[in-house]
Amino acid sequence: MKKALITGITGQDGSYLAEFLLKKGYEVHGLIRRSSSFNTGRIDHLYHDSHEPEARLFLHYGDLSVSAQLTDMLHSIKPDEIYHLGAQSHVRVSFDMPEYTGDITGLGTLRLLEAILRTGIKTRFYQASSSEMFGAAPPPQRETTPFQPRSPYAAAKVYAYYIVQNYRDAYGIFATNGILFNHESPRRGETFVTRKITRAATQIKLGLKDRLFLGNLEAKRDWGFAGDYVEAMWLMLQQEKPDDFIIATGETYSVRQFVEKVFSKLDMDYNKYVSIDPRYFRPTEVDVLLGDSSKARKILGWQPRVSFDKLIDMMLDADMEMAKKEKTLIDAGYTFKNGEHI
Repeated sequence: MKKALITGITGQDGSYLAEFLLKKGYEVHGLIRRSSSFNTGRIDHLYHDSHEPEARLFLHYGDLSVSAQLTDMLHSIKPDEIYHLGAQSHVRVSFDMPEYTGDITGLGTLRLLEAILRTGIKTRFYQASSSEMFGAAPPPQRETTPFQPRSPYAAAKVYAYYIVQNYRDAYGIFATNGILFNHESPRRGETFVTRKITRAATQIKLGLKDRLFLGNLEAKRDWGFAGDYVEAMWLMLQQEKPDDFIIATGETYSVRQFVEKVFSKLDMDYNKYVSIDPRYFRPTEVDVLLGDSSKARKILGWQPRVSFDKLIDMMLDADMEMAKKEKTLIDAGYTFKNGEHI
């Protein structure tokens, strides 16, 4: 039985990847941060008590800022594959927390690579790189497109990208960068723009909310389904030699187009409900991201299965169910604030 370690297992990608690997017969280990509140909601349906014979998912408390802890964990688990998804991954927040973002998103990758080197384990390493690294580079963006990062998050990801290449070349570690363009799902965090839109639109439809506040509606992104993209991560680590790949749909839509499509599916005019809040603008914007994934399609045999329209339908269906439950509770006298029952 192969063993895999996933950092960021409680996130959107981590949960889909854990599902995927468990179905493949892996024993899956996940790194999670200690918190006073539960943060495992996305993977609770996968978890069995470690004392049960069917348990193949194991969680370990730790932090990407503590190198000795990472080294001890790798020495103990000895994973065949490491999927490094953990990061401070919110672009707008990275402007408010640049030092923390650089430490976790950038140096966290270095600490894991050093842990591999110091333990001497034979493992394959996947680094979750980001299309944000391309920044101001004109589309379409390919593996050969020079990076022009436009945020502390993107700059930290660029550092991580190059340190992966350096450890691959210097020490012979099987390490690969997956440059994933935007990928969404019903499990996307509610502060990310796509989920923020579908969540608010369903609440507005049921009379639970009046308005949706957004930033730059003209930014264009290449949006795919996270469930499709985690398969590409796995495929990269099954190759004979490590390499770097772009994963993208090859289609781009503006935030405005996303909003318009979401509201139209609910038979609403977005202009009546959407307002612009300058606080949500980035100090430096990325105008257009459009990925050329022809290399991955040729070498990995990967291609996206879920269309843009289908992705929106999936997210709307899930958020409508959530909004209906909220409305039922509110009608029964319960009170909510920021989506939480109080």
